[in-house]
Amino acid sequence: MAATLDLNHSSVSEFILVGFSTFPPHLLPIFFLLFLLMYLFTLLGNLLIMATVWSERGLHTPMYLFLCALSISEILYTLSITPRLLADLLSTRRTIAFAACISQMFFSFMFGFTHSFLLTVMGYDRYVAICHPLRYNVLMSPHGCACLVAWSWAGSSVMGLVVTMAIFHLNFCGPREVHHFFCHVPPLVKLACGTHVPVVALGVGLVCITTLLGCFLLILLSYAFIVAAILKIPSAEGRHKAFSTCASHLTVVVMHYGFASVIYLKPKAPQSLEGDTLMGITYTILTPFLSPIIFSLRNKELKAAMKKTFLRKLYPQSS
Repeated sequence: MAATLDLNHSSVSEFILVGFSTFPPHLLPIFFLLFLLMYLFTLLGNLLIMATVWSERGLHTPMYLFLCALSISEILYTLSITPRLLADLLSTRRTIAFAACISQMFFSFMFGFTHSFLLTVMGYDRYVAICHPLRYNVLMSPHGCACLVAWSWAGSSVMGLVVTMAIFHLNFCGPREVHHFFCHVPPLVKLACGTHVPVVALGVGLVCITTLLGCFLLILLSYAFIVAAILKIPSAEGRHKAFSTCASHLTVVVMHYGFASVIYLKPKAPQSLEGDTLMGITYTILTPFLSPIIFSLRNKELKAAMKKTFLRKLYPQSS
């Protein structure tokens, strides 16, 4: 990835990540332990979801195929940011090489966009299941589902590459201190020099916001049709059963876009470094941490399958 970009145009060979530098030193080990536990739980939760779906034939459906793809993207997204964050919490030298910064930005954007695309695909899956149940097996065939997942990954790769190349073709000739805990666009743009920096920053911002807003509007459109279809179901039990299949997905969507809007759409008012860091933590650590919990607890079918799989591992003689 780094080799595809021309690094000779910049006089900066490394950056200094100062996201946690203003926090009291005695709090950093506490943050390290807390974030480490959350990171391990995120990995464990997503791996447990994937293992359960893999082992239970009853879960070999499009909805759970997309959930597995979502778990993979969350694991890879946290892997691109959190290990480096944990290392910096215990280090006094928080430098990151120019090439490593490029790689981190590319992978964080790639897997972040993958998450948004897959949530959109999952919304479409719920729309087809509730609004067109008789055509579900045709519209959501194994080949069609595989194509949707593949296009999600391909599209996110292109988006990550476009954003990363746009930012790192700027000149970085001044200060090296990145006011964040990873290589994020806004603090890096502030370090760039040249007359075309505002144009690049505006272009990257419009591309990201348009893409995310487009995904969100497609999800809203899917749920508008879903709600209309559910309201036509005569029995209260039928309406509750239909909506319960969407509850976990809808909760994750609200959380995902809620935290993202706080970070990316906040007004450009003076903000402390501590405030920016804590807001970034909500999206990069808290959201992936909560996502497997929500899917596990609010999806009755998945929760029952997890209990069955877990008990079978503990008591193999009873299966």
